[in-house]
Amino acid sequence: MSSPVRLSTERSGQIERIVLDRPSGNVLDLEMLAAIRSRIEHIAEEPGPCKLLVFEGTGRHFSFGASVAEHLPDKVGTLLPAFHRLFWDLERLSVPTAAVVRGQCLGGGFELAVWCGLVFCDSTARLGVPEIKLGVFPPIAAIVLPWRMSGARSTQMIISGESVDGRTAAELGLADSCSEDPEAELQKWFTANLEEKSAVAVRTAWRASRRLLAGALRNDLTSLESLYLKDLMSHVDPIEGISAFVERRPPVWRHQ
Repeated sequence: MSSPVRLSTERSGQIERIVLDRPSGNVLDLEMLAAIRSRIEHIAEEPGPCKLLVFEGTGRHFSFGASVAEHLPDKVGTLLPAFHRLFWDLERLSVPTAAVVRGQCLGGGFELAVWCGLVFCDSTARLGVPEIKLGVFPPIAAIVLPWRMSGARSTQMIISGESVDGRTAAELGLADSCSEDPEAELQKWFTANLEEKSAVAVRTAWRASRRLLAGALRNDLTSLESLYLKDLMSHVDPIEGISAFVERRPPVWRHQ
């Protein structure tokens, strides 16, 4: 099987790009997570002139999110920690990140996008965390959403499962711009803000500026992961919600 990601190096090594390449949904399953983490590890070994790591999705959509099938009880204990290690890797890499978002950007895909320092989307984008509709919650979103928007508004998104369009995302601070050509906006921003700067200085300034977010990851993620795996998954409803999604039927909640 071909690789679940496409990789490129641009602007003489100043930009690294990881393209999620399993259309139509670009689902973040264990195989794709391993491929992304392998590339991050490669960049970390010798970052050189790298000043920006860009994520985008092949086709019409950024990502439908993490694999729902791998959230079933026999697999979620492997998937969730693997997914969370991706965010540890990104913070340790200390390279600025950006996401180019078109179409659906949901669940784990949304978490990956908004964890990035910059989000460039277009009017087709739909961003949100619908996990509550499956009877679960998004641990990374619980950390990163208050970084991008008010705590009260982030709570509303998480408990309602709402998604918003690209223009609303920009108004809320979930995206940094919404335009008809988000790739052009990314390139324009890079030229104006990073191209002439020292890569070492940029990476160090990035690490310094993200210290509060990195601290929240370090202090809160273990307890949130435990809340998900040991508390939530001990109940009936999350298993029902995930099973219902996989089986393409409405969930029957028992409120247990």
